Amino acid sequence: MEGKIRLCNLDDLTELQKISVETFVDTFAADNNPADLQEYLSEAYGFGKLKEEMINPESRFFFIYWVDSLAGYLKLNTERAQTEMSDSNNLEVERIYIRKEFKRLGLGRQLLDYAFDVAAKENRESIWLGVWEKNTNALQFYRAFGFEKVGAHDFIVGEDKQTDLIMMKELL
Repeated sequence: MEGKIRLCNLDDLTELQKISVETFVDTFAADNNPADLQEYLSEAYGFGKLKEEMINPESRFFFIYWVDSLAGYLKLNTERAQTEMSDSNNLEVERIYIRKEFKRLGLGRQLLDYAFDVAAKENRESIWLGVWEKNTNALQFYRAFGFEKVGAHDFIVGEDKQTDLIMMKELL
C-alpha cells in the first residue's frame, strides 16, 4: 500500500502549519532547549512565513496521506528559493516530515522518490538537502539513496547554532 500525494494550496495553510510544528517538535524537542525550540517554531512555521513560502512559485509543498489521514509532507525548492546553491539547476528537498504514527510505512521513501521524479521531469542536474549532523537515522536514509556529503551549513534553532550536512545526488 502506498500513500497518496497531492500538491498543497493556500487552503491547506492551517494544516501545513499544524503538521510542521507537530513533526518538528516530535523529532527534535528532546535535543533542543525549549526556549530555542519555541523561537525557531515561531520563525520557521509562523502563518505568515508559511504563506509567503507557499505562494512562491519556486517552492512547492506536497501532502502525503495514508488511507484518509494526513501523514506528512514534502517541501521542494528551486532557483532562488533554495537555501543554498540558488544559482544552480538543482532541486532542494528542504523538508520531508512524517508524523510519528506513520513512520516506518515507507512514506518518507515515497516522498523522496516523488522528489526524484520531479527532478527528472524538470531536467535538474542534482537533488540536494541539508540534514542535521546528529540525525543519524536521516543520514542513513539519505545515504541509502546515494546521497553524499558535499559540505555543511549552519542551521540556527533559536540561539543555538547547529550544523547541517549538505548532501547531494547527481542526476545528469
